[in-house]
Amino acid sequence: MPPETPVLDSFQTPQDIRRLSPTQVKALADEVRAETIDVVSKTGGHLGSALGVVELTVALHHTFETPRDILIWDVGHQCYPHKILTGRRDRIRSLRQGGGLSGFTKRSESPYDPFGAAHAATSISAALGFCAARDQKGEDHKVIAVIGDGSMSAGMAYEAMNNAAETTRNLTVILNDNDMSIAPPVGGMSAYLANLVSGGAYQAVRRWGKSVAERLPRSIFELVRKSEEFSRTYVTGGTFFEELGFYYVGPIDGHNMEHLCQVLRRVREIRDRPVLVHVVTQKGKGYEPAENAADKYHGVAKFDVITGEQSKPKSNAPSYTEVFASELIKQARRDDRIVAITAAMPSGTGLDRFAEVFPTRCYDVGIAEQHAVTFAAGLAAEGMKPFCAIYSTFLQRGYDQVAHDVSLQNLPVRFAIDRAGLVGADGATHAGAFDIGYLGALPQMMIMAASDEAELAAMIATATAYDDGPSAFRYPRGDGVGVTIPDVAQPLAIGKGRIVREGSKVAILSLGARLQEALKAADMLAARGLSTTVADARFAKPLDKDLILQLARHHECLITVEEGSVGGFGGFVLHYLAGEGALDNALKIRTLTLPDVYQDQDSQTNQYAEAGLDAAGIVLTAVRALGLEDVLAAKLVKG
Repeated sequence: MPPETPVLDSFQTPQDIRRLSPTQVKALADEVRAETIDVVSKTGGHLGSALGVVELTVALHHTFETPRDILIWDVGHQCYPHKILTGRRDRIRSLRQGGGLSGFTKRSESPYDPFGAAHAATSISAALGFCAARDQKGEDHKVIAVIGDGSMSAGMAYEAMNNAAETTRNLTVILNDNDMSIAPPVGGMSAYLANLVSGGAYQAVRRWGKSVAERLPRSIFELVRKSEEFSRTYVTGGTFFEELGFYYVGPIDGHNMEHLCQVLRRVREIRDRPVLVHVVTQKGKGYEPAENAADKYHGVAKFDVITGEQSKPKSNAPSYTEVFASELIKQARRDDRIVAITAAMPSGTGLDRFAEVFPTRCYDVGIAEQHAVTFAAGLAAEGMKPFCAIYSTFLQRGYDQVAHDVSLQNLPVRFAIDRAGLVGADGATHAGAFDIGYLGALPQMMIMAASDEAELAAMIATATAYDDGPSAFRYPRGDGVGVTIPDVAQPLAIGKGRIVREGSKVAILSLGARLQEALKAADMLAARGLSTTVADARFAKPLDKDLILQLARHHECLITVEEGSVGGFGGFVLHYLAGEGALDNALKIRTLTLPDVYQDQDSQTNQYAEAGLDAAGIVLTAVRALGLEDVLAAKLVKG
């Protein structure tokens, strides 16, 4: 049964929230929390961070005139309560589903989402852009950036803050401190002090005191200034932000609606200096299972609201992430030079397990992929064997460092690229579409892609043994296919693929985890008299040139298959064959890649079908390349 929500039922937009009494506003927050729990129990998604900002979300929409006032959410997975309150409640149970609402803010979805976000630490930079545009146009609305959930560990946030005072005087940044990394929880006294220092009387006295002090001799002025900074630091801990040019307010209790609204109303009137409001919240607030295990309830599958038990489907095979963790631990037991690096994703990459076994050899650098890559380069330069485990979509943020600090210096950093390919409910922002192309463009980079869990184990062994330069191995989100992993995986021959099935007319050359679909396609083609070879490329770079020439010269049709964008493995193969003159004959070659669009959230199965990278899509490509009739093509696909 959905929760009872009489206040939430009574309005359509945030304009209605601004007419509510203080008692009704608090009741609204309770109802939004209940609604969020009920929704995510049915859809899955980011629960803990969303529950932590319920009061803050309600207070922001109650205080500011959204969407005229620009409200930007960092990362975006905090935005479920925001979506409920901004005209999307009727679709909220389509969250993260095919054709439904995105799990992040999205410009095309609502005027209340002025800026799309799913990667961390973009909010303040984007907000500065909105502020500059507003100031250029002579407008006077507010711009608010909400940053938190670890995003303040990312360098981009500080780059933006360093630039803020030079760009505008009218910006509000809300620091959602939900892991107590900056300050401990605070109560009524801190809220009172925050309310006091944000008030107009305090600001007037402060401006008057500053004007008097500026007329004093320089030495006395500096003494007064330092004295004031010390006193405010003692009370609030805000000197760091003050030095960046911000007026600091806080810390305040992010779950005390009365204090939140009071402070935000006062902050709304500050226009002569950027303001940072430090709000302390609790991830998972109001739902006991999420409060007690914030890490496990950051992102959840569907769950039972009463027990909190998540309904994750059972699998007969371990996930690729689990295989990576287990195999890296095996390698590290044999080689004490192996160290592991993650950028704030220890559980997501499996390195939490590595850290349990080797706590001094695992480094979590925070949301700082650029730093992670160059940190790994420094380790490699001193003879260590760093494995830098980063999702494909997040490695994009460290690309300059991969190019300049790793590849250019030919340092043997090992990149473990998780979530390669399409990722389902997280949609376009988290899809690992581009790493083959952007890494393949770099000289001296070795790139592998695992077709199953045993191949992944072999690639980890290969990367461990490879000291001639940088290497990368990519693997998908989800479970393996159930093959047996040897107790001791052996390194692969560099740049060598393998023939998995022999045929004579069609050749399918697969890179990565689409191999099983390629084998299904071969069965479908063979059943119609089209003898098909299937090969596992293993390496995108260096290419297995002998294998590629063999397939090109002895088959009428060659199809490459990869879970990556245009410009990747298929492009490398075409480039090589063109150079060899192998495209001058009657060979019919096709490259199957992810489409040249950003695919929205859906199940991975549906996403790959849409991309034409399932068995049916491969068969259809082969049939059309061979010039068979459309009727036969449709019959083959249906069969």
